[in-house]
Amino acid sequence: MFKIALKSAQYQTYVLSDENALSEIEIVPERGGIITRWRIQGQEILYLDEERFRDPDLSVRGGIPILFPICGNLPDNTYVYQNKTYSLKQHGFARDLPWQVADQKIDECACLSLILNSNDQTKAVYPFDFQLIFTYTLQGNRLSLQQRYINLSDEVMPFSSGLHPYFWVENADKPQLSFEIPSSQYQDQRTQAISPFTASFDFDASEIDVAFKPITGHTASFFDKSRKIKLNLHYSDAYSTLVFWTLKEKDYICLEPWTAGRNALNTGENLLYLDPHTHLDTLVTLLVN
Repeated sequence: MFKIALKSAQYQTYVLSDENALSEIEIVPERGGIITRWRIQGQEILYLDEERFRDPDLSVRGGIPILFPICGNLPDNTYVYQNKTYSLKQHGFARDLPWQVADQKIDECACLSLILNSNDQTKAVYPFDFQLIFTYTLQGNRLSLQQRYINLSDEVMPFSSGLHPYFWVENADKPQLSFEIPSSQYQDQRTQAISPFTASFDFDASEIDVAFKPITGHTASFFDKSRKIKLNLHYSDAYSTLVFWTLKEKDYICLEPWTAGRNALNTGENLLYLDPHTHLDTLVTLLVN
């Protein structure tokens, strides 16, 4: 049996549940359309920094933030379009703006659709008219994020997009994680060094921030032996890059599907270009088993 309920909290929160699977997610439209929690049979799948979440002036660290119209950061937070310089902060603005609820269903799944429209605030830093429609679907141990990017402008719209899921893993348990990532190498964001990937990471490092590209498949996963949980990440063709990020002493790891890497608005590498008055659909699915 599927349900959608509203929870009274600091922010209006939609709780989608599959009662037969004992699975539920929480979504906060006004806080960037973010999924803040995902529980399966009482186990937390996602990490959330509650203190940052409560402060509307801070970006959320936890849950599944939405990255648009860039992933990562730009040098000096700037890019040039048609000989004009614009400023965009890291990961763009979609994760910071309020989204609107468009539709909800509870027949064969628990399903909630949210919309983000361009406005004067977004056009000051990204000069395009657009609409984003994100549909979150919960069914059993599967969470799907169907995304539609619509260019309402009269010119081609360049962009990249991604998701930044924070998966809950106790810091002490990180060394026992095993990974399946469809790439033989990664690039360190800090040093730019390219290294072969051997299915493990040095969790003694204070920070790990690496990008896997090129990727050769549409599925990545990790296995948490301590909790006996395997997390499978599936993503559609538009995604060119997987990013892995974590901080020592923090109880999370991030495995992030991006359509393009950092600075793509300036370099054009793997950047998506959407023709006027057309749309692009992408899909990311998370499955726990």
